[in-house]
Amino acid sequence: MTKSLAVIETNLHPYQLVVEQEGEYWTIPGIATLAEAMQLRLEELRKVVEGPVGDKVVGILKGPVATEIEIWGAGVTYLRSRDARKEESGVPDVYQRVYEADRPELFLKSSAVRTVGTGADIGIRADCAASVPEPEVAIIVNIFQEVIGLTICNDVTARTIEGVNPLYLSQAKIYVGSNALGPVIKPIWQIASVSDIGISASITRDAHVIWEAQTSLSALHRTFEDLVSYLFRCQVFPHGVILSTGTGIVPPMEIALQHGDVVAITVDEIGTLSNTVALIPENSHQLSLGFRA
Repeated sequence: MTKSLAVIETNLHPYQLVVEQEGEYWTIPGIATLAEAMQLRLEELRKVVEGPVGDKVVGILKGPVATEIEIWGAGVTYLRSRDARKEESGVPDVYQRVYEADRPELFLKSSAVRTVGTGADIGIRADCAASVPEPEVAIIVNIFQEVIGLTICNDVTARTIEGVNPLYLSQAKIYVGSNALGPVIKPIWQIASVSDIGISASITRDAHVIWEAQTSLSALHRTFEDLVSYLFRCQVFPHGVILSTGTGIVPPMEIALQHGDVVAITVDEIGTLSNTVALIPENSHQLSLGFRA
């Protein structure tokens, strides 16, 4: 029976790394969090994960991250992504240039506090006319720059904001509910051929599928090694890093997320990441403090 890695919230730990098998969870001897697992070389981690498990535990499945770990994103890594960005933007030439360049587009996407897991709400900004899901495969990279596993990422994007000006990228990408990861991490040693992995996504509204599309990692324009190499240049990731590798399926311009929609992303060998869409009000910070501006 194959083992996956998962992060759950227990009574004692908000981000407990566990071994997952058929929906049940076991602790990992000597490793409490994903950040701790990132300190081990790939082969060391494999021995621990494939060895005897610890205690069986119960908890709520969360996005596979830890409080110390950053989530980064890569852009324009598929031909479809390049075409979609050019269609959306008033300055389309920048996307053609980055698609053809040696240096990839890399950006800070999220942290644990802005990341949700499967079954939780993702967000669309109240000040944006059109937002879309961006279904992606994310790689889990340890401190030795080794890919230790894969998970699914929904890089939710405020399409209208980014389309006005690429310099608004951070506002289009980083806000409450803009990032979902999960459901689990598939260890890289369990994957025979990365390029054969298929990716599919759908948006369901009022019980009807209004959009669906498919691609595969074989269409990825850059290698994992290339993306990791650039990400670690002049950077320090003392707890490892999660890098979402870009999207190869983007909804057409007439499709935009609405409150109550359900976005489902399925990736071969990993599972399905499913989230309901919620509208994020402009005064979210004030509301979180219990008062209105």
